[in-house]
Amino acid sequence: MAKIMKKIIIFFLFFHLSLISAKGYENFENYENLTSIAGVAIDGTTGRILYAKNSHIKIPPASTVKLLTAMVALDRLQLSQKIRISKKAEETPSTSPHLYEGEIYTVEDLLYLLLLRSSNQAAVALAEAVAGSEEKFSELMNQKARMLGLRDSHFVTASGLPGGNQYTTAYEIALLLYEALKYPYIKEIINTPVKIITSQQGRTLVIRNTNRLLFDEEYKETILGGKTGYTRLSKHCLVNVAKVKDRLIITSILGAPNRDALWEDTKKLIRFSELVLEGRVSPVAINTAVNTAVPVSIKPRAYYGEVQKKSQVINQKRSANLAGASKNKNTKNVASVRRTTNNKIQTAKSIQTKTKTTKTRQYRAETIIKRNS
Repeated sequence: MAKIMKKIIIFFLFFHLSLISAKGYENFENYENLTSIAGVAIDGTTGRILYAKNSHIKIPPASTVKLLTAMVALDRLQLSQKIRISKKAEETPSTSPHLYEGEIYTVEDLLYLLLLRSSNQAAVALAEAVAGSEEKFSELMNQKARMLGLRDSHFVTASGLPGGNQYTTAYEIALLLYEALKYPYIKEIINTPVKIITSQQGRTLVIRNTNRLLFDEEYKETILGGKTGYTRLSKHCLVNVAKVKDRLIITSILGAPNRDALWEDTKKLIRFSELVLEGRVSPVAINTAVNTAVPVSIKPRAYYGEVQKKSQVINQKRSANLAGASKNKNTKNVASVRRTTNNKIQTAKSIQTKTKTTKTRQYRAETIIKRNS
């Protein structure tokens, strides 16, 4: 009887281990299949590449470049220094909250807006404070990039907004984060979920980190921070640092099709890195054919100009349609009010004849035209 029970126990143990092994193999295959164009995972302690997919393909950096902007700004400005928002900064397309010309913020405040909320306006304000203009600031950015050993990157804007001949790679943007972590203040900012800042005029802003992994119940204790990004050409991007097996694992994702894929691919890289550190799998390097509508290493200025021109035409037609619709609506409303007024006047005259009393009524028609912003 004891022998039979022993055989049964061994059988179930073997069956259970087989299931675990099969499940682990299935997950391993899943980890390799990133939906993003490019991705990298690097051991921040040894520099070892744990995973690489199209790691040297040149792609516009989007807002991930703000890490470099912060580094150059911290090299030259004091945190307590006050900066006035210029007209150009105000007019720069950006995420909320909107900054207005004449407002004054400290460098510290603008760095939080830059890295936490990904404010393009904050990027321009910092660039102007350092170099007088964003164009001159970009020269400092590229000098810094060369000092850091980035050879396959070139930067044109402090914000990451589209600019001619602006590109980086998944591998080099991961190296950029590695160097940025040597700035204690950058490390502190990207790890902050929510921050409250106040302008010198007393305007209070509550800003939330764009890196959703900081709020993920499963990963929030692992994630140390990062920087998101998005443009039409770059698609969705994230360079991130996590603590795995007492090591810093730096991951970068460029060209994710959507935000959900961005988070999921980053999680895959973190889990795969853990398997490599445990010795269960070997590092992986993948190269695939990448087809982009516009070569990212060629100046796309004409492309963006065409897109902007089409957008302006569409907006003009939309405004004309709205104006026409509002005019028609206004005409109908006025005609309706006039008919109603005439009817009431006739009624008043009839009452006047019968009762020999005079009553005068005035009616005013008001039409509110709402503009789409």
